Formats: sequence, structure tokens, C-alpha cells
Amino acid sequence: MPTSSGQPLLQAIAGKRIALPVRVEPKVFFANERTFLSWLNFTVLLGSLAVGLLNFGDRIGRISAGVFTFVSMVVMVYALVTFHWRADRIRKRLPGPYDDRFGPTVLCVFILAAILINFGLRFSDKMA
Repeated sequence: MPTSSGQPLLQAIAGKRIALPVRVEPKVFFANERTFLSWLNFTVLLGSLAVGLLNFGDRIGRISAGVFTFVSMVVMVYALVTFHWRADRIRKRLPGPYDDRFGPTVLCVFILAAILINFGLRFSDKMA
């Protein structure tokens, strides 16, 4: 946009970048919170499974309850760290992406390991 003198309003000096503010939509803030609450909902589900195994299970059920409780707490800490990481990047208006490509995969491996431990203990007890 030229001024009355005919010069552009924003002029770039050679080798120097012009800093323009990054607009972060309000829905990005709420999406971060919604994702955090969704992860916490999942941890409550895992915790409920662990409490059910603890209260109504036998010795193997109590061991599995401990494993599922551990996995639930790992997911909870992951959700909290990711929420604060994203909120900090949004607050500082850093350009995206704000996604984590490896965290959910690692958490799925933890959950798969917990289920396999549960089945392994159950079947090894049946064989003995």
C-alpha cells in the first residue's frame, strides 16, 4: 500500500525480514483444551478398568490393575505436558504445526503392552 510519497508502507531492507504478527484463531485455544479433556477422559476410562480389576480380580487381576494404573498415569502426564507445550506455542504466537506425531503411537504401544501382559499372565496361570 503506497503512501502519499509513492513509497510502500512496509519496505524490506536487504537481508532483513519484516516481522508480521501471526494471527491465532480463538478456536485454536479451545481445540487445545478440548484435546486435553479428551485425553483425560481416556485416562479416567483406563483408571476405571484398573479399579475394576483391582476390586473384582484375583492375584493376576491385581497385577494387571497396577500395570493399567501405571499406563493411565503415563497418559495423564503426556496429556498435561502436551497441553502446556501447545498453550505456550499458541501464547507466543509461534507458527504451527502444534501436533505431536510420536506421542500417541508410544502410548498405544504402552496400552498394547499392558493388554499383552494381562493375557500372558492369565494364560500362564491356566497352563500351570
